[in-house]
Amino acid sequence: MTKLLSSLKILDFTTLLPGPFATMMLADLGADVVRVEAPHRPDMVRLMPPFDGDISAWHGVLNRNKRSLALDLKRPGAPDVIKRLALTYDIVIEQFRPGVMDRLEIGYEALKTANPGLIYVAITGYGQTGPYKDRAGHDNNYLALAGAMSHSGRKGQGPPPLGVQIADVGGGSLGAMAGLLTAVIHRMNTGEGQMVDISMFDMMVAWQTHVISHTLVGGETPERESWALNGGRYYDYYETKDGRFLSVGSLEPKFWQGFCHAIGRPDLIEPGLRLDGDSQQQVKAAIRAVLQGRTLAEWTAVFADLDVCVEPALTIPEMLAHPHTQARGLVVDVPKPDGTSQRQIGSPFKFSAGEAGYGGVGRPLGADTEQVLVEAGFTLSEIEGLYRQQV
Repeated sequence: MTKLLSSLKILDFTTLLPGPFATMMLADLGADVVRVEAPHRPDMVRLMPPFDGDISAWHGVLNRNKRSLALDLKRPGAPDVIKRLALTYDIVIEQFRPGVMDRLEIGYEALKTANPGLIYVAITGYGQTGPYKDRAGHDNNYLALAGAMSHSGRKGQGPPPLGVQIADVGGGSLGAMAGLLTAVIHRMNTGEGQMVDISMFDMMVAWQTHVISHTLVGGETPERESWALNGGRYYDYYETKDGRFLSVGSLEPKFWQGFCHAIGRPDLIEPGLRLDGDSQQQVKAAIRAVLQGRTLAEWTAVFADLDVCVEPALTIPEMLAHPHTQARGLVVDVPKPDGTSQRQIGSPFKFSAGEAGYGGVGRPLGADTEQVLVEAGFTLSEIEGLYRQQV
Protein backbone atom coordinates (compact mmCIF):
# COMPACT_ATOMS: atom_id res chain seq x y z
CA MET A 1 0.00 0.00 0.00
CA THR A 2 1.35 3.43 -0.98
CA LYS A 3 1.53 5.86 1.93
CA LEU A 4 0.74 9.09 0.12
CA LEU A 5 2.03 11.46 2.81
CA SER A 6 4.93 9.37 4.13
CA SER A 7 7.34 12.29 3.75
CA LEU A 8 5.51 14.33 6.39
CA LYS A 9 6.72 14.14 10.00
CA ILE A 10 4.42 15.98 12.39
CA LEU A 11 4.60 16.91 16.07
CA ASP A 12 1.01 17.20 17.26
CA PHE A 13 0.29 19.30 20.37
CA THR A 14 -3.48 19.43 19.84
CA THR A 15 -6.34 18.14 22.00
CA LEU A 16 -10.11 17.62 21.85
CA LEU A 17 -11.50 17.67 18.27
CA PRO A 18 -10.19 20.21 15.69
CA GLY A 19 -6.47 19.41 15.70
CA PRO A 20 -6.69 15.67 16.40
CA PHE A 21 -9.20 15.20 13.56
CA ALA A 22 -6.83 17.01 11.16
CA THR A 23 -3.80 14.95 12.19
CA MET A 24 -5.88 11.75 12.10
CA MET A 25 -6.68 12.40 8.43
CA LEU A 26 -3.00 13.11 7.72
CA ALA A 27 -1.88 9.99 9.62
CA ASP A 28 -4.42 7.85 7.72
CA LEU A 29 -2.70 8.96 4.52
CA GLY A 30 0.75 7.99 5.77
CA ALA A 31 2.12 10.97 7.69
CA ASP A 32 4.26 10.10 10.73
CA VAL A 33 2.36 11.83 13.54
CA VAL A 34 3.68 11.94 17.11
CA ARG A 35 1.31 13.29 19.74
CA VAL A 36 3.08 15.24 22.47
CA GLU A 37 0.95 14.71 25.57
CA ALA A 38 1.17 15.87 29.17
CA PRO A 39 1.81 12.76 31.30
CA HIS A 40 -0.34 13.99 34.21
CA ARG A 41 -3.13 15.84 32.33
CA PRO A 42 -4.53 13.47 29.69
CA ASP A 43 -6.57 14.79 26.79
CA MET A 44 -10.29 14.72 27.64
CA VAL A 45 -11.01 12.45 24.67
CA ARG A 46 -9.23 9.64 26.57
CA LEU A 47 -11.92 9.89 29.26
CA MET A 48 -15.07 10.28 27.15
CA PRO A 49 -17.53 7.38 26.72
CA PRO A 50 -18.33 5.04 25.09
CA PHE A 51 -15.49 2.72 26.02
CA ASP A 52 -14.32 -0.30 24.04
CA GLY A 53 -12.62 -2.27 26.77
CA ASP A 54 -10.31 0.29 28.38
CA ILE A 55 -10.09 2.46 25.24
CA SER A 56 -12.36 5.46 24.77
CA ALA A 57 -13.92 5.21 21.32
CA TRP A 58 -13.24 8.95 20.85
CA HIS A 59 -9.54 8.47 21.58
CA GLY A 60 -9.42 5.26 19.57
CA VAL A 61 -10.56 6.97 16.38
CA LEU A 62 -9.20 10.54 16.71
CA ASN A 63 -5.69 9.32 17.53
CA ARG A 64 -5.43 6.21 15.36
CA ASN A 65 -2.20 5.74 13.41
CA LYS A 66 -0.36 8.13 15.76
CA ARG A 67 2.37 7.52 18.31
CA SER A 68 2.30 9.02 21.81
CA LEU A 69 5.20 10.87 23.43
CA ALA A 70 4.64 11.75 27.10
CA LEU A 71 6.41 15.02 27.93
CA ASP A 72 5.80 17.60 30.65
CA LEU A 73 6.27 20.83 28.71
CA LYS A 74 6.50 22.87 31.93
CA ARG A 75 9.62 21.07 33.13
CA PRO A 76 13.12 22.42 32.46
CA GLY A 77 14.64 20.42 29.65
CA ALA A 78 11.38 19.90 27.75
CA PRO A 79 12.03 22.79 25.29
CA ASP A 80 15.37 21.25 24.35
CA VAL A 81 13.68 17.92 23.65
CA ILE A 82 11.14 19.59 21.34
CA LYS A 83 13.83 21.60 19.54
CA ARG A 84 15.79 18.43 18.83
CA LEU A 85 12.68 16.64 17.61
CA ALA A 86 11.83 19.62 15.38
CA LEU A 87 15.00 19.00 13.38
CA THR A 88 13.34 15.93 11.83
CA TYR A 89 9.67 16.44 12.76
CA ASP A 90 9.58 19.60 10.71
CA ILE A 91 5.82 20.24 10.94
CA VAL A 92 4.21 21.36 14.19
CA ILE A 93 0.49 21.69 14.77
CA GLU A 94 -0.83 23.18 18.01
CA GLN A 95 -4.12 24.36 19.42
CA PHE A 96 -3.25 26.51 22.43
CA ARG A 97 -4.30 30.12 22.87
CA PRO A 98 -1.86 32.62 21.32
CA GLY A 99 1.32 33.00 23.37
CA VAL A 100 1.13 29.72 25.31
CA MET A 101 3.76 27.95 23.20
CA ASP A 102 5.98 31.05 23.39
CA ARG A 103 5.82 30.98 27.19
CA LEU A 104 6.83 27.31 27.04
CA GLU A 105 9.81 28.39 24.87
CA ILE A 106 8.66 26.27 21.93
CA GLY A 107 6.69 28.82 19.90
CA TYR A 108 7.27 29.45 16.21
CA GLU A 109 10.17 31.86 16.63
CA ALA A 110 12.04 29.53 18.98
CA LEU A 111 11.52 26.46 16.80
CA LYS A 112 12.28 28.37 13.60
CA THR A 113 15.69 29.20 15.01
CA ALA A 114 16.32 25.48 15.47
CA ASN A 115 14.90 24.61 12.02
CA PRO A 116 14.33 27.45 9.51
CA GLY A 117 12.32 25.12 7.26
CA LEU A 118 9.77 24.40 9.97
CA ILE A 119 6.06 24.60 9.14
CA TYR A 120 4.10 25.66 12.21
CA VAL A 121 0.29 25.44 12.15
CA ALA A 122 -1.65 27.16 14.95
CA ILE A 123 -5.39 26.48 15.31
CA THR A 124 -7.30 28.96 17.45
CA GLY A 125 -10.83 30.23 17.79
CA TYR A 126 -10.16 33.79 16.68
CA GLY A 127 -6.62 33.84 15.26
CA GLN A 128 -3.24 35.16 16.37
CA THR A 129 -4.22 38.84 16.07
CA GLY A 130 -7.23 41.04 16.80
CA PRO A 131 -9.13 41.99 19.97
CA TYR A 132 -10.59 38.48 20.40
CA LYS A 133 -7.32 36.55 19.98
CA ASP A 134 -7.15 35.55 23.67
CA ARG A 135 -10.87 34.85 24.04
CA ALA A 136 -12.09 31.32 24.77
CA GLY A 137 -14.75 29.81 22.54
CA HIS A 138 -16.53 26.73 21.25
CA ASP A 139 -18.17 25.73 17.99
CA ASN A 140 -21.48 27.54 18.54
CA ASN A 141 -19.64 30.70 19.60
CA TYR A 142 -17.67 30.89 16.34
CA LEU A 143 -20.80 30.22 14.27
CA ALA A 144 -22.74 32.86 16.19
CA LEU A 145 -20.10 35.58 15.96
CA ALA A 146 -19.53 34.83 12.26
CA GLY A 147 -23.19 35.57 11.59
CA ALA A 148 -23.95 32.06 10.33
CA MET A 149 -26.71 31.49 12.84
CA SER A 150 -28.52 34.73 11.96
CA HIS A 151 -29.82 33.11 8.76
CA SER A 152 -30.00 29.47 9.89
CA GLY A 153 -33.16 27.95 11.36
CA ARG A 154 -36.86 28.79 11.28
CA LYS A 155 -38.44 32.22 11.34
CA GLY A 156 -39.56 33.01 14.86
CA GLN A 157 -37.68 30.08 16.37
CA GLY A 158 -34.05 31.14 16.36
CA PRO A 159 -30.91 29.20 15.46
CA PRO A 160 -30.85 25.41 15.96
CA PRO A 161 -28.18 23.66 18.05
CA LEU A 162 -26.36 21.54 15.48
CA GLY A 163 -25.35 17.92 15.93
CA VAL A 164 -22.13 18.39 13.95
CA GLN A 165 -19.27 20.68 14.99
CA ILE A 166 -19.07 22.71 11.80
CA ALA A 167 -16.57 25.34 12.95
CA ASP A 168 -14.36 22.81 14.75
CA VAL A 169 -14.12 20.35 11.86
CA GLY A 170 -14.93 22.45 8.80
CA GLY A 171 -12.94 25.43 10.06
CA GLY A 172 -10.32 24.03 12.40
CA SER A 173 -9.59 20.54 11.05
CA LEU A 174 -10.04 21.03 7.33
CA GLY A 175 -8.61 24.55 7.48
CA ALA A 176 -5.48 23.27 9.23
CA MET A 177 -5.09 20.41 6.79
CA ALA A 178 -5.41 22.69 3.75
CA GLY A 179 -3.08 25.31 5.24
CA LEU A 180 -0.49 22.72 6.22
CA LEU A 181 -0.40 21.07 2.79
CA THR A 182 -0.22 24.47 1.10
CA ALA A 183 2.81 25.34 3.21
CA VAL A 184 4.39 21.96 2.39
CA ILE A 185 4.07 22.61 -1.35
CA HIS A 186 5.52 26.12 -0.88
CA ARG A 187 8.46 24.64 1.03
CA MET A 188 9.05 22.07 -1.72
CA ASN A 189 9.32 24.93 -4.23
CA THR A 190 11.30 27.42 -2.12
CA GLY A 191 12.80 25.65 0.89
CA GLU A 192 11.05 28.14 3.16
CA GLY A 193 9.10 27.22 6.25
CA GLN A 194 6.38 29.42 7.70
CA MET A 195 3.67 29.87 10.31
CA VAL A 196 0.07 29.10 9.32
CA ASP A 197 -2.57 30.96 11.36
CA ILE A 198 -5.92 29.10 11.25
CA SER A 199 -8.87 30.86 12.89
CA MET A 200 -12.13 28.93 13.18
CA PHE A 201 -14.00 32.26 13.18
CA ASP A 202 -12.26 33.34 9.96
CA MET A 203 -13.09 30.05 8.29
CA MET A 204 -16.76 30.32 9.20
CA VAL A 205 -16.90 33.82 7.73
CA ALA A 206 -15.26 32.51 4.55
CA TRP A 207 -17.70 29.61 4.31
CA GLN A 208 -20.47 32.17 3.88
CA THR A 209 -18.89 33.96 0.92
CA HIS A 210 -21.90 33.37 -1.32
CA VAL A 211 -24.35 34.46 1.38
CA ILE A 212 -22.43 37.57 2.42
CA SER A 213 -22.37 38.76 -1.19
CA HIS A 214 -26.06 39.59 -0.65
CA THR A 215 -24.88 42.21 1.84
CA LEU A 216 -21.61 43.36 0.27
CA VAL A 217 -23.06 43.77 -3.21
CA GLY A 218 -26.85 43.87 -2.79
CA GLY A 219 -27.10 45.71 0.52
CA GLU A 220 -29.39 42.99 1.89
CA THR A 221 -29.30 41.29 5.30
CA PRO A 222 -29.77 37.52 4.96
CA GLU A 223 -32.45 36.23 7.32
CA ARG A 224 -33.93 32.85 8.21
CA GLU A 225 -35.98 31.23 5.44
CA SER A 226 -35.23 34.14 3.15
CA TRP A 227 -33.34 32.60 0.23
CA ALA A 228 -33.15 29.39 -1.80
CA LEU A 229 -30.78 27.36 0.38
CA ASN A 230 -32.00 28.24 3.88
CA GLY A 231 -35.67 27.35 3.55
CA GLY A 232 -36.88 30.45 1.73
CA ARG A 233 -38.06 28.31 -1.17
CA TYR A 234 -39.10 24.66 -1.03
CA TYR A 235 -35.54 23.42 -0.37
CA ASP A 236 -36.23 22.05 3.12
CA TYR A 237 -37.00 19.10 5.40
CA TYR A 238 -40.60 17.88 5.57
CA GLU A 239 -42.17 15.70 8.24
CA THR A 240 -43.77 12.40 7.21
CA LYS A 241 -46.71 10.51 8.71
CA ASP A 242 -44.50 8.63 11.18
CA GLY A 243 -42.65 11.70 12.46
CA ARG A 244 -39.58 11.20 10.30
CA PHE A 245 -38.24 13.70 7.76
CA LEU A 246 -37.67 13.81 4.01
CA SER A 247 -35.14 16.19 2.47
CA VAL A 248 -36.34 17.97 -0.65
CA GLY A 249 -33.61 19.64 -2.71
CA SER A 250 -35.45 19.87 -6.03
CA LEU A 251 -34.27 23.38 -6.91
CA GLU A 252 -33.68 23.08 -10.66
CA PRO A 253 -36.83 23.19 -12.84
CA LYS A 254 -36.48 19.62 -14.13
CA PHE A 255 -36.11 18.27 -10.59
CA TRP A 256 -38.98 20.42 -9.33
CA GLN A 257 -41.28 19.22 -12.08
CA GLY A 258 -40.39 15.59 -11.37
CA PHE A 259 -40.98 16.07 -7.64
CA CYS A 260 -44.40 17.68 -8.15
CA HIS A 261 -45.52 14.87 -10.44
CA ALA A 262 -44.25 12.27 -7.95
CA ILE A 263 -46.38 13.69 -5.11
CA GLY A 264 -49.39 14.12 -7.36
CA ARG A 265 -49.34 17.91 -7.33
CA PRO A 266 -48.36 19.14 -10.82
CA ASP A 267 -50.38 22.28 -10.03
CA LEU A 268 -47.50 23.37 -7.74
CA ILE A 269 -44.96 23.56 -10.58
CA GLU A 270 -45.77 27.08 -11.75
CA PRO A 271 -46.20 28.79 -8.33
CA GLY A 272 -43.09 26.97 -7.06
CA LEU A 273 -40.97 28.63 -9.74
CA ARG A 274 -41.98 32.10 -8.59
CA LEU A 275 -39.55 33.84 -6.29
CA ASP A 276 -41.99 35.88 -4.16
CA GLY A 277 -42.26 34.92 -0.50
CA ASP A 278 -46.02 34.43 -0.34
CA SER A 279 -46.05 31.90 -3.17
CA GLN A 280 -43.16 29.98 -1.65
CA GLN A 281 -44.79 29.69 1.77
CA GLN A 282 -48.04 28.49 0.19
CA VAL A 283 -46.15 25.90 -1.84
CA LYS A 284 -44.29 24.67 1.25
CA ALA A 285 -47.55 24.37 3.17
CA ALA A 286 -48.98 22.26 0.35
CA ILE A 287 -45.89 20.03 0.30
CA ARG A 288 -46.12 19.52 4.06
CA ALA A 289 -49.75 18.46 3.80
CA VAL A 290 -49.00 15.90 1.08
CA LEU A 291 -45.85 14.43 2.65
CA GLN A 292 -47.56 13.94 6.01
CA GLY A 293 -49.91 11.49 4.30
CA ARG A 294 -47.34 8.66 4.04
CA THR A 295 -44.52 7.22 6.14
CA LEU A 296 -40.85 7.82 5.44
CA ALA A 297 -40.46 4.26 4.12
CA GLU A 298 -43.36 4.76 1.74
CA TRP A 299 -41.96 8.03 0.38
CA THR A 300 -38.47 6.54 0.14
CA ALA A 301 -39.90 3.81 -2.08
CA VAL A 302 -41.63 6.45 -4.25
CA PHE A 303 -38.41 8.41 -4.82
CA ALA A 304 -35.95 5.49 -4.94
CA ASP A 305 -35.75 5.42 -8.74
CA LEU A 306 -36.48 9.09 -9.42
CA ASP A 307 -33.73 11.62 -10.17
CA VAL A 308 -35.27 14.59 -8.34
CA CYS A 309 -32.90 15.31 -5.37
CA VAL A 310 -35.09 13.84 -2.62
CA GLU A 311 -33.65 11.64 0.16
CA PRO A 312 -34.72 10.38 3.60
CA ALA A 313 -33.17 11.89 6.73
CA LEU A 314 -31.53 8.72 8.08
CA THR A 315 -30.56 7.85 11.61
CA ILE A 316 -26.90 6.97 12.18
CA PRO A 317 -27.62 3.18 12.34
CA GLU A 318 -29.63 3.46 9.10
CA MET A 319 -26.80 5.37 7.42
CA LEU A 320 -24.25 2.74 8.50
CA ALA A 321 -26.40 -0.02 7.01
CA HIS A 322 -27.09 1.89 3.79
CA PRO A 323 -25.72 0.13 0.68
CA HIS A 324 -23.95 3.27 -0.52
CA THR A 325 -22.10 3.69 2.80
CA GLN A 326 -20.99 0.08 2.55
CA ALA A 327 -20.03 0.36 -1.11
CA ARG A 328 -17.80 3.36 -0.35
CA GLY A 329 -15.97 1.43 2.39
CA LEU A 330 -16.61 4.10 5.01
CA VAL A 331 -16.67 1.71 7.97
CA VAL A 332 -13.33 0.05 8.75
CA ASP A 333 -11.95 -2.36 11.35
CA VAL A 334 -8.94 -0.87 13.12
CA PRO A 335 -6.59 -3.13 15.14
CA LYS A 336 -6.48 -2.83 18.93
CA PRO A 337 -3.44 -3.75 21.07
CA ASP A 338 -5.20 -6.90 22.38
CA GLY A 339 -5.52 -8.35 18.88
CA THR A 340 -9.18 -7.49 18.42
CA SER A 341 -10.42 -4.57 16.34
CA GLN A 342 -12.62 -1.50 16.74
CA ARG A 343 -15.13 -0.41 14.10
CA GLN A 344 -14.52 3.18 13.03
CA ILE A 345 -15.37 5.57 10.23
CA GLY A 346 -12.50 5.49 7.78
CA SER A 347 -10.86 8.12 5.63
CA PRO A 348 -13.14 9.84 3.10
CA PHE A 349 -10.25 10.37 0.65
CA LYS A 350 -10.00 8.13 -2.41
CA PHE A 351 -6.93 8.09 -4.68
CA SER A 352 -5.91 6.11 -7.72
CA ALA A 353 -2.27 5.88 -6.61
CA GLY A 354 -2.65 5.00 -2.95
CA GLU A 355 -5.06 4.60 -0.08
CA ALA A 356 -5.54 5.30 3.59
CA GLY A 357 -4.18 2.79 6.09
CA TYR A 358 -5.24 1.83 9.60
CA GLY A 359 -2.35 0.63 11.71
CA GLY A 360 -4.02 0.89 15.08
CA VAL A 361 -6.35 2.78 17.40
CA GLY A 362 -5.13 5.62 19.61
CA ARG A 363 -2.14 4.53 21.70
CA PRO A 364 -1.77 4.49 25.50
CA LEU A 365 -0.35 7.76 26.79
CA GLY A 366 3.43 7.78 26.37
CA ALA A 367 3.55 4.32 24.82
CA ASP A 368 6.08 5.42 22.19
CA THR A 369 8.18 7.89 24.20
CA GLU A 370 11.44 5.94 24.17
CA GLN A 371 11.10 4.83 20.54
CA VAL A 372 10.46 8.38 19.30
CA LEU A 373 13.39 9.81 21.27
CA VAL A 374 15.81 7.08 20.17
CA GLU A 375 14.85 7.70 16.53
CA ALA A 376 15.57 11.41 17.08
CA GLY A 377 19.11 10.62 18.29
CA PHE A 378 18.70 10.62 22.07
CA THR A 379 20.91 8.13 23.89
CA LEU A 380 19.50 5.75 26.47
CA SER A 381 21.36 7.63 29.22
CA GLU A 382 19.80 10.91 28.06
CA ILE A 383 16.35 9.33 28.12
CA GLU A 384 16.96 7.93 31.61
CA GLY A 385 18.00 11.42 32.70
CA LEU A 386 14.74 12.88 31.36
CA TYR A 387 12.78 10.29 33.34
CA ARG A 388 14.71 11.15 36.51
CA GLN A 389 13.94 14.84 36.00
CA GLN A 390 10.25 13.93 35.44
CA VAL A 391 10.30 15.61 32.03
